Amino acid sequence: MKNKQVILYFFILTLSIFSYSCKEKVNTPTPEPETPKSFTCSLTNIDGILKAPYREIKLNPVIRLSFTDKIDTNTLAIGINFLDDKSAKVPYTYSLVEADTVLEIRPTTLKTFAKYTICLIYKLQSKSAVAMQSNMCYAFTTQLDTTDKFPRVSDDELLDIVQRRTFKYFWDYGHPVSGMSRERNSSGDLVTSGGTGFGIMAMVVASSRNYISRNEAANKLDVMLDFMTNKCQKFHGAFPHWLNGATGVAIPFSSKDNGADLVETSYLMQGLLTARQYFDGNSNLESRIRNKINALYQGVEWNWFRKSNEQVLYWHWSANLGWAMNMKISGWNECLITYIMAASSPTDSIPASVYHAGWARNGGFKNGVNYYGFKLPLGPSNGGPLFFSHYSFLGINPNQLKDQYADYWEQNLNHTLINYTHCVVNPKKHYGYSNQCWGLTASDNNFSGYAAHEPNNDLGVISPTAALSAMPYTPENSMRALKFFYYKLGDRMFKEQGFVDAINLNDQWFANSYLAIDQGPIIVMIENYRTGLCWNLFMSCPEVKTGMKKCGFSSPFLN
Repeated sequence: MKNKQVILYFFILTLSIFSYSCKEKVNTPTPEPETPKSFTCSLTNIDGILKAPYREIKLNPVIRLSFTDKIDTNTLAIGINFLDDKSAKVPYTYSLVEADTVLEIRPTTLKTFAKYTICLIYKLQSKSAVAMQSNMCYAFTTQLDTTDKFPRVSDDELLDIVQRRTFKYFWDYGHPVSGMSRERNSSGDLVTSGGTGFGIMAMVVASSRNYISRNEAANKLDVMLDFMTNKCQKFHGAFPHWLNGATGVAIPFSSKDNGADLVETSYLMQGLLTARQYFDGNSNLESRIRNKINALYQGVEWNWFRKSNEQVLYWHWSANLGWAMNMKISGWNECLITYIMAASSPTDSIPASVYHAGWARNGGFKNGVNYYGFKLPLGPSNGGPLFFSHYSFLGINPNQLKDQYADYWEQNLNHTLINYTHCVVNPKKHYGYSNQCWGLTASDNNFSGYAAHEPNNDLGVISPTAALSAMPYTPENSMRALKFFYYKLGDRMFKEQGFVDAINLNDQWFANSYLAIDQGPIIVMIENYRTGLCWNLFMSCPEVKTGMKKCGFSSPFLN
């Protein structure tokens, strides 16, 4: 009996312990595992700048990156990409502050005015082994080096340096067979008729300034004229836009533009007539030059390009496609010289009615609106690209030039001032625009390859030819731009054949190209500002005086 009581006692005790244990397990919840902290970064600042865009950064900046947790420094090498604009790694030192949650990076080899990017990628981890949730990148640009890149010289010496160097494009880089001007510095055998006209005027300037001798210039031009006369493919006397500089065969500018280009032809004739007036000597060489130029000019069938006697000139004609381009030459744009050349022809002159109805559209090209406080007599809103006031006026002198539609000095001056003021006001907030970095015109760019830049199509691209070729109109503004381009950016802009075609300081982009139609106006218009040489020569042509008077122009230079 006693043994049974003992057994019962232990049974009850065991059951009580088991019941208590079960009760404890039910009433005490199992603790959940700790959720890892998120691991993200917020850029505190770069060199003290708190938000993008990060520009004008010093060459020894402190880049401060703030994280939500402590940083595992063992993952820095694989978790941070610090790259330059060529995707090369940038060396740096670092330190951790604020309980290892803030990373301070100090790059050691930055270059001036260059773009850098810091990317934090998913391999970067916290000490809790939590990785970045998403990649994060921060870009910045170092400050521009504003020290002078070349020794200071007088304004006259600077203009001479620029003209002489720019002339090398036409003299050293002219096609070795034809002597004609390559379209651009990468064109090979492709030469351009209009750019050659600009180059011939540049050669006249170079001869007058003794960069080359008069005899050297005359012999080079004689070779070019032989090629134009005997080799170049022509269409009713008009030249194509592009040709092969070795064979003279037309090269299509576009699928339907494979024949005559009357506008480019007029640029060529403007240059040839200027040269004819310059080479006025009695030698057999200079006499031969004048005769060849007369034959080429008189051989253009200007009237034929009215397409069945319409009251307008047409830009293109193709031997196999006819008038497929169907582009009328109507103003206001760069083509005034085409109508002047056509009206001035001694063999196939257009009547004045074609100038008024076709080019002037009976006054339909008038504007009269004020932009930035400057009244624009003719043309599109805000004036369009600045080559409108350059190409035709390499030879045509706009000083005191008027007709029933406009005062052409006012037109070109105000067009330039609108373009200049737009860049100073800078409504699109492009980096670098200022009263010393301005000028919008057609040129290469880093977006589409080439575009007609202007206030209504402002992509942030500054073209040196725009401000420099405006020297006769806005000498102070143009000289200020020239000094900035040369002294401050000259190590990147001023090369073997003059200023590169364009820059975009937004993107730290500097073109590596030169274009004949941009280099030529720089030389010629600077010379027109300095001496009026090309204006005086072209306006002395008897045919030009007759043609311009016929169209209703008045100027003391037509007397």
